[in-house]
Amino acid sequence: MIRGVRRRVSWLAGIAVGMVTCSVVAFPGAKKATDMNPRAVEQEGFRVVGIAVRTSNAEQMTAARPIGKQWERLFKEGVLAAIPNKEDGNIVAVYSEYASDKDGEYTYLLGARVRKVGSVPAGMTVKNVPAGRYAVFTSERGPVEKVVVEMWRRVWETPKNALGGDRTYKADFEVYDQRAQNPADAVVDLYVAVR
Repeated sequence: MIRGVRRRVSWLAGIAVGMVTCSVVAFPGAKKATDMNPRAVEQEGFRVVGIAVRTSNAEQMTAARPIGKQWERLFKEGVLAAIPNKEDGNIVAVYSEYASDKDGEYTYLLGARVRKVGSVPAGMTVKNVPAGRYAVFTSERGPVEKVVVEMWRRVWETPKNALGGDRTYKADFEVYDQRAQNPADAVVDLYVAVR
C-alpha cells in the first residue's frame, strides 16, 4: 500500500515537472521527429469525465502550474474512483477548447473514458473527444516526466506532411494505460487531431 502511494506521488511529481517544462525543453541526443514519425488512425469519438482547468503552456511555466495541481487532485481526492461507468482503468488527459494554437489557452481535463454519461459527480465535467483522424505518437520507455515532454516536442517539430495534415486544435489526448503504471519506466500514447 505505502509503495503504491509513493509510486503515485512520484508519478505525480514527474507529470507536474513534465507539464511545466513541456513547452521549452529539448533533450540532448533525442531522436529527430523525422526518425520517429507518428502513425495515423481513424479514432471513434468518446467521452471523458474528470476534473478540468483552463490554462496555457505559458502559464505552465509559472508557479501556478495548473496541470500539476490537477494531477495532485486526481490522486489526493480519489477522482478516478468517483467516476461512474469507466470504460477501463486508464487515465486520459484531454486538451480541448484551444483559443488558437499551442501558444493560446486550452482546457485540460484529467479523468477517465466512460461507457455512458449518467450523473456527473460534483466538481467534474464531461468532454466529448470527436471522431476523426489522429496522429499517434508513442513515447520511448522512461521516466514519465521525460517521455511526455519528448512526445510534445516531437509533435511541435514534426512537419505537417509527416503529421498527416494540419493540426485541428479541437481535441488532443494522452493515454496512461498499464504501460504507465511505473512512472520511472513508462510508455504513454499521445493522439493529436489532424485534418
